[in-house]
Amino acid sequence: MSEAPEAAPARADCVADSAGGLTFHIADRARPGPGGHDDWSGALVLVRRGAADTPDGEVRLPLGPTADGRLQAALPSTVALPEGRWDVHVAHRDTEPRRLAPGLNDLRSLVDRRPGPSTNPLSVRIPYATKHGNLSLRSWRRAPHAEAGEIRLEDGTMAVRGRLYRVAYPSEWLAEAVVEARCRRSAAPVRTAPLVVDGPDFSFTLSYAELARSWDGGAQVWDLWLRPADESMAPARLARILDDVADKKEIFTYPPRTVSGPHGEAQAQPYYTRDNDLAVRIEAPA
Repeated sequence: MSEAPEAAPARADCVADSAGGLTFHIADRARPGPGGHDDWSGALVLVRRGAADTPDGEVRLPLGPTADGRLQAALPSTVALPEGRWDVHVAHRDTEPRRLAPGLNDLRSLVDRRPGPSTNPLSVRIPYATKHGNLSLRSWRRAPHAEAGEIRLEDGTMAVRGRLYRVAYPSEWLAEAVVEARCRRSAAPVRTAPLVVDGPDFSFTLSYAELARSWDGGAQVWDLWLRPADESMAPARLARILDDVADKKEIFTYPPRTVSGPHGEAQAQPYYTRDNDLAVRIEAPA
């Protein structure tokens, strides 16, 4: 389906709840489908980019009327929405789905969200406007999940605080766990650092010099994970997804620090990826 918007597309307002669900209200063209006044056969159609033809690449949500005459569709947190970017459409009967434009978003419940105890996958959905002015969703579904919080940069190190979610006993999971930096180039060794644990909360300090020891002069990216001592347990990717910001890469920025490596001086800089995962880049000075 084309990313280019139609002329004067219908607009949808989005309301988020603290459990991770979304409710859509079609604010423009708020009327029944082509069949007439009693035709409420429409559906809100979510299509995952790059996966439209796969079994889990499309989700259809029934549309129904509200008291003020608009159309409404609900996406509860219990609906499993695979991770990715989902383009939002509206369709009536057998008509081709049409893209929706973003209206007003009420995402207050997502700010500083603190999910309750559960072992079910954590569902996060954040609506946003694409560069073409269309409505899309960024979806995450993770268990376990390590939410990154405050990041402090000191001489040659980064100190991170966070909280672990979606495990039965967080303090036991975190006992003897380590933070693990994995270079995207498989030839580089994995680097680890210990955690300081307080219940579900954790903190660690990562040395840039440790990451730069294997620097080859090019750009290296290190992805950060929490790895439990029990190898039967899944590791948790460090990320920041429990708020209302769909893309953090250009918003949460951190200054680079100079570090010595085998090929001279390098710059080390933490950043959030396009998926809002936490990583560190080591590269030559600009």
